[in-house]
Amino acid sequence: MRVPLTCKAFARYAEVVSNSLDSVTEPEPAASAPETSPKNKSWAHGVAMRSLVALPLVAGLATAGWLLAGGNDPAPVDGTQPVPVPAANQDPATVGGGAGPSVLEVSAPVKAQETPKGARPLEEWATKLAGPLDIPAKSLMGYANGELALRAEQPNCHLSWVTLAGVGAASSNHGRGADNPMGLSAQQWKKHGTSIPGIAKPALGDPDSASVAAGRALCASGADLGGGSGWWKAIAGYQGGKGTETELFRQRVLGNAQLYATLSLDPARAASPAVKATRFALGQLGLPYVWGGNGPEAGAAGFDCSGLTKASYDEAGVGLPRTADSQFRALPQVPAGQEPKLGDLVFYGNPATRIHHVGLYLGNGLMINAPTEGQAIQIHTYHSKGDDYTGAGRPAA
Repeated sequence: MRVPLTCKAFARYAEVVSNSLDSVTEPEPAASAPETSPKNKSWAHGVAMRSLVALPLVAGLATAGWLLAGGNDPAPVDGTQPVPVPAANQDPATVGGGAGPSVLEVSAPVKAQETPKGARPLEEWATKLAGPLDIPAKSLMGYANGELALRAEQPNCHLSWVTLAGVGAASSNHGRGADNPMGLSAQQWKKHGTSIPGIAKPALGDPDSASVAAGRALCASGADLGGGSGWWKAIAGYQGGKGTETELFRQRVLGNAQLYATLSLDPARAASPAVKATRFALGQLGLPYVWGGNGPEAGAAGFDCSGLTKASYDEAGVGLPRTADSQFRALPQVPAGQEPKLGDLVFYGNPATRIHHVGLYLGNGLMINAPTEGQAIQIHTYHSKGDDYTGAGRPAA
């Protein structure tokens, strides 16, 4: 019988082995670090703390599962371990059916607002969405032009500007202070960026040039980026296709692309606490799971599950209790049968006894999750057959 999902595990599970972590150095002390503007805080924080990724992401997200043992996730006060609820006290109907969301099924972002054609409509579109998406209008126009160029060159690729925006976010925070906004290798630029229609002198630092080159690199394998499997493989191949750094990169691409897809359809939500919390949580991808951890700003290398959700909503100005169980009981519940919305908290366990795990819903069936000891904060499916998913709560609209 498979065991339920929890925030505290009593065993280690499959990990990515990556030599790229060996040469990573510790970040400079906070006192000597440069001031970061609030607008870019989440992104900068996630990049700066990569050196703390001592526990890697799950390898081969389409196939590698994570089974988790029973337990709770309170902040430790005396260094003791939590006592698991005995199986005899758990309801087999809700707990014994299996682990929680075990794997990330290959997934492409939901369909975003379509890129308009024509110079003036495109400029108006980019100006309208730049603020809500927190993407410079020039970069957003570059992503749109990349999609339009690939529509003509490789229509079967179905590349979306949302994917290019996810790549731009993961590579350089949309070119802010970077001369290679799409993170293209020298080989990729030489192959895909030297001849671009309508641009006399393509430049690596130009959003239009770089986006078209990146789109060509993504579509080079002949994959259909309109489907999950093709999309996931193309993003992996963009950075070489293996290693912890590639796993972190493609999760950041997926997470940000999903956020942009959602906000492009409803830009009025951009300033909501739910979106602010989601942005914060995305910025923590790759940090290690730490039982009782409240994050680097609180002196821990990472977070546990409820520590992550609480910190995310603290960032958005919404206070939550500390544990998964207390968060579940404090929040208005999403009606049964309804899919959660972006920023909702998704819970696992038995309401009659204990809720032992929580994640933050991202959309498209995905959650941002601090899974267990030995793994990093990452994206997983939020609900699968036989798990002990018990419902969602909504901290704020």
